[in-house]
Amino acid sequence: MMKKIILWTVVAVMITSCADYLDVQPQSQVDRDVLFSTQEGFMEALVGIYVRGTQNDSYGNEVTFGFLDVLAQNYDAVDYNDTYDPAKYQYEQTMNFNYGDQYFINRKDGTWLALYNAIANCNLLLENIDEKKSLFHYESDYKLIKGEALALRAYLHFDIYRMFAPAYSVDPEAKVIPYVTTYSNAVTVQSSGTEVLNNAIADLLAAKELMRDVDPINTESYIVGYPGDNTDTEEEGRIFLHNRRHRMNYYAVCGTLARVYLAKNDKPKALEQALEVINSNKFPWTKKEDFNADREEDKDRVMYKELLFAWDIAKRKDDLRDRFREDRTRLNCTVSEGGAIFETGSVGSVDYRYKQWLRETSSGGSSVFYIYKYKRADNNRHPLVAPALRLSEMYYIAAEAAFDTDPEAAWNYFNKVRYNRGIGQEIHGETSRDIFLNELLKECRKEFFAEGQIFYMYKRLNRNIVGQGGISIPASNQIFMLPMPNDEIAFGQRE
Repeated sequence: MMKKIILWTVVAVMITSCADYLDVQPQSQVDRDVLFSTQEGFMEALVGIYVRGTQNDSYGNEVTFGFLDVLAQNYDAVDYNDTYDPAKYQYEQTMNFNYGDQYFINRKDGTWLALYNAIANCNLLLENIDEKKSLFHYESDYKLIKGEALALRAYLHFDIYRMFAPAYSVDPEAKVIPYVTTYSNAVTVQSSGTEVLNNAIADLLAAKELMRDVDPINTESYIVGYPGDNTDTEEEGRIFLHNRRHRMNYYAVCGTLARVYLAKNDKPKALEQALEVINSNKFPWTKKEDFNADREEDKDRVMYKELLFAWDIAKRKDDLRDRFREDRTRLNCTVSEGGAIFETGSVGSVDYRYKQWLRETSSGGSSVFYIYKYKRADNNRHPLVAPALRLSEMYYIAAEAAFDTDPEAAWNYFNKVRYNRGIGQEIHGETSRDIFLNELLKECRKEFFAEGQIFYMYKRLNRNIVGQGGISIPASNQIFMLPMPNDEIAFGQRE
């Protein structure tokens, strides 16, 4: 697997300052023996994996805000002005599911390589850490670093699976993607869907056990908050332990397990993991006054305190601004489509998300919604992040996992999220699973708008995609399975 593997490392400035531990720069390839000769080297290697995950070809752009949401029909990617905006034109064929388009091929192949490169660096760290355990000043650091690397390996594989494999419900035994657990240029054969999910679960359970008693976030004294809050404990102690929600912490592992178990249709275990997060009461709902604050610097549109895990993308600020900028016809949303997504003709008229994430303006003689979800002042109360796991998703997973045995409990989980988005109208007493899934999909499309998640949900449930103008795009593997890179196919990954 992977003919080219680049070791991403960083210069970690180990000083007691208010600087974010992840605010570091990737360096060129380094000698692994030197890197793994100290505990600090392992820390640098781990942070390097996160830095890799924030790049344009992964979670710092495409995998969060880019082609996956274009496929989900969340943006209007048609360039009505021909060559006025070539960048927008590059997404038009993606919106039409033209997987032979070279712009699309470049993007999805780049993402494949980026995520497997990060996996390779997880494996390099994991292959060295046990034999170098004596280097660590604290056993807790050894457990955290190993646990995070295992959890990241699972998280990254699972996203590749969700992009390039058929849904588990459609074909669980099809040979799909390689689950790579060694640092090597040797070819790794493709695993079945069942094997991929089982391997991810094994890595996550091992990570959870390692991190259970050593992750600061799993203590009563750790209070999730905004930077600078009087109650904030996320930047106390050694820099390496700061901002646990910017890394794969204990509850992010639980949340990822909930995702994977649900993908495998193991609803009792998905519910168990989701409830561990919910019942921890660690992640507070965003207050109305924070979401809808008058001053731009006070707004929390991304619902920062509800994030279990987020990619720190402060250095991607200009790229993100360009994706949704107002002075050109970049990715945006027509007024009619935005209204349809957020149901403004009914419950959506009071939805905080609709009010804060979409802003109507005129472009090229027509009205469009610019996407303001990530719009923020330079002195905003929270850092710029790409959401990876949310508290609300745990409620959605709990609702779906509970519905067959307890529909009323499922609706209660569902209603809880809506209430905290300003929607007081509740649904009760409905026992049709089809109606429930329709409502859940509509809510998830709102909640995960511009986060790259809803395409996965359409695929997992094998549901038709709601396209532009309300058209129904039939569910099929031709749409849901992104083609693997030609090199991957040519090198014979199947057994």
